[in-house]
Amino acid sequence: MKWRGVPVWSHDGIICTGETYKSVVKMTFAKGAALEDPSGLFNSSLEGNVRRAIDVREGEAIDAEALKALVRAAIALNTSKPAKRSAAKKPKAD
Repeated sequence: MKWRGVPVWSHDGIICTGETYKSVVKMTFAKGAALEDPSGLFNSSLEGNVRRAIDVREGEAIDAEALKALVRAAIALNTSKPAKRSAAKKPKAD
């Protein structure tokens, strides 16, 4: 849990967050714009350059296999990035 109780799923970086509203449960993928979504699960926050979201309304079913594929793709994207370099400077060669 981060940010005042908002659930955050992460693996080598944020995968998505879960938020509850009066009419929807929203899953926001931090790097969703970079993910393929062949099943068309993303239905919210489509105008942004980075995030994408899935709004689920009461009584709606979600394609579990498509959601698993999005989560796996988000993990693959996070793990494909090179590790951050240490802030420590390398010693100079004499």
